[in-house]
Amino acid sequence: MRPLGRSGLKVAPLALGGNVFGWTADKETSFRLLDAFVDAGGTMIDTADVYSAWVPGHVGGESESVIGEWLQRDPSKRDRIVLATKVGFMAGLKPETIAPACDASLQRLGIATIDLYYQHKDDETVSLVDSLGAFDALREAGKIRATGLSNFTAQRVEEALTVCDEHGFEPPAALQNWYNLVERGKYEGALQDVTVEQGLSQCPYYGLANGYLTGKYRSKADLDKSPRGLRNLEYVDSARGKAVLAALDTISGETGAAPATVALAWLKARPGVTAPIASATSLDQLSELVAALRLDLTSAQVERLSQASD
Repeated sequence: MRPLGRSGLKVAPLALGGNVFGWTADKETSFRLLDAFVDAGGTMIDTADVYSAWVPGHVGGESESVIGEWLQRDPSKRDRIVLATKVGFMAGLKPETIAPACDASLQRLGIATIDLYYQHKDDETVSLVDSLGAFDALREAGKIRATGLSNFTAQRVEEALTVCDEHGFEPPAALQNWYNLVERGKYEGALQDVTVEQGLSQCPYYGLANGYLTGKYRSKADLDKSPRGLRNLEYVDSARGKAVLAALDTISGETGAAPATVALAWLKARPGVTAPIASATSLDQLSELVAALRLDLTSAQVERLSQASD
């Protein structure tokens, strides 16, 4: 278990992404995935109020509703998980929208308190004093336990920390940004520095690079294997992508773990990273993800993967 910033919360070193719940994983499949994740020792479940508004006929909140129904089936699971959700992707971060959105998420989830509540993306039309103040009011009311910032730059994270210090708000505990073996520049550098220096927890998304790091897409001919396959065109065509897959294959052979497991184990070993987020639509996929909870790569293996992705 790893501390989640300075929130007092602790989580296992892998989070289950809820973006697929009620979308590419139907309700019953989602329930099985959630059960299997918790049974394997996973604790952190990550969702958002926008999931899955991009699907025709959906309006957002579908994932939260599925998780809420799952908890209703077995309320004892609530004490075994750390539940993270987000606000602001659809309607921004005006204080008058944050509080009602939080209440709606609580209702869909069927819980009294959200453990980690993220600002889903930076809204520079709203002052950080106002948005973070609204979050602090939610914390004071017992509706959330900790604040997170998703898709914020290092500069804006530092500004947010300054605002919290000046106004007596509880500082953010966690960040959520894009980071994986083939897209390291989105985190490494200034964002990683502020994460480590300020004792924040990074919980990165796209940890498997749209499935590329599972080894499923090795050539252009593989890209039609799933709806998201074409997103990997730049990887299959690049020297870096090929080198990373070769290194994953080698270390997979050494450890007996699947490439996806190795990729997540590398990610959880990176400075500042607390719990990478990954999603699954089948129990077979989930088994490769949760194996990363207990796979610790050697420093030499971590370095070989890092060199392959330079």
